[in-house]
Amino acid sequence: MIRPVNKLDAPSICKIYNYYIKNTIITFEEEEVSNVEMEKRIKENTKEFPWYVFEEKGEIVGYAYATLWRKRSAYRYSAESTVYLHREKTKRGIGTALYTHLITETKKKEIHSLIGGISLPNEGSVALHEKLGFKKCAHFKEIGKKFGEWVDVGYWEKTL
Repeated sequence: MIRPVNKLDAPSICKIYNYYIKNTIITFEEEEVSNVEMEKRIKENTKEFPWYVFEEKGEIVGYAYATLWRKRSAYRYSAESTVYLHREKTKRGIGTALYTHLITETKKKEIHSLIGGISLPNEGSVALHEKLGFKKCAHFKEIGKKFGEWVDVGYWEKTL
């Protein structure tokens, strides 16, 4: 079931997200996020943008949200989007369902363009974005460093 996020979801979201922080290059955060910090992010982000969770048998197994792309006023019609799934719940259509729902709801917020940033390599995320109509628009070489390795980041965009 897809539903709007609430602050009580913070521990489950942290469990999903902190795995990626500690074990992958998918996020450039390097320190685990606390439940309190995640509650703050949820509260701030949902003032303007949609954030959804996928709940399965009472457990949150994924989440997706849109957020501010850039602060300059002319960017107000663009948003960055993201989706994270529990590492054992991939390749089951959950990411597609969450992201499709997010796109639909983001359109209602007068957002014209969605931007997805992907640390590379990440075949799953690239495939999901392209399946949903995002097109690659940028590639930055060695833009971040995590686990002692330089990491590329690509950007995919979708006009709504």
